Amino acid sequence: MNRRPLSIAAALTGIAALLLTACGSGSDESTPDKIKGAGGDSNSPSASASVPKNNVDRPKITLPKSFQADFVGWSNNDPKLQAILDDGRERLRGDYAAIIERVPQAHYMAFYNTATALTTGEQWVKGFISKNETITGKVSVSNPQARVSPDGSGTLFYCVDEGKSSTKNLKTAKVIHTPADSAHVLYQTKLIKTKQGVWQTKSITTTPGGCK
Repeated sequence: MNRRPLSIAAALTGIAALLLTACGSGSDESTPDKIKGAGGDSNSPSASASVPKNNVDRPKITLPKSFQADFVGWSNNDPKLQAILDDGRERLRGDYAAIIERVPQAHYMAFYNTATALTTGEQWVKGFISKNETITGKVSVSNPQARVSPDGSGTLFYCVDEGKSSTKNLKTAKVIHTPADSAHVLYQTKLIKTKQGVWQTKSITTTPGGCK
């Protein structure tokens, strides 16, 4: 399976064909507004990693000091869109946590992912485990764009700056840094809302270098 050290993009490509149409059907909702690079230099404060607040008992996801994900500008005045941002944030944090904890079928993976996103996410984590690798460093997640489609589904686009992140072999301690030319990754995700009120991600399309 060919893939960049940290980005999920190539992992998904190696598993199955990505459906760009999953993020929309040609309407404005299928295409993000122009997103500039996610360099992490914004003066906007990073949103806290607290679990979204409502009546649903959401899993608590914790990342170690060796790997951190900062969410910059991760807020919206619309409560509906903020709910998408909150669950989308926890989904990404959960994917990272599953790699570090080496548990591809962690309960939080199935809580925040469904359909193709769950299958490919588990495969992504298994890829790290099979190579005896983990992730270290820091990523900055910024420029989020959340929307609710007429059919009730949601879309969430954002940039992940992987420039300060690396993969580390747990046996040899060899560290591989993320290539600079593809460090800014554009994420396009499609979500559905469960009866319990959780926005689960059902498909993901990524473009390495898409946020330059």
